Amino acid sequence: MEVIVTKDSQQTTASLVGSLDTLAAQQIAPQMNELKDFEGTLVLDCEKLSYISSSGLRLFLMLRKAAAERGGKIIVRNISNEIRSVFMMTGFLNLFDIQ
Repeated sequence: MEVIVTKDSQQTTASLVGSLDTLAAQQIAPQMNELKDFEGTLVLDCEKLSYISSSGLRLFLMLRKAAAERGGKIIVRNISNEIRSVFMMTGFLNLFDIQ
């Protein structure tokens, strides 16, 4: 699992590459914690994300909570049909701005 972070003046983008299972979620947790301090808009680009477990979903929720506390915005972009199904079953489609 890899997280590639890019920043510009208006947004931070975290591109998620690979499978976000429980072990991967533990490994990338420090990087995801650093993202809690983003300013403005955080884009989670899931184009190359092949799988997400409940541990991965928990990381998304942590970022959402941090954004809500600071008035920031999170956009989840480019999710596959499989991940969209997981988001639909768990109610995440209603929690995030999905593009």
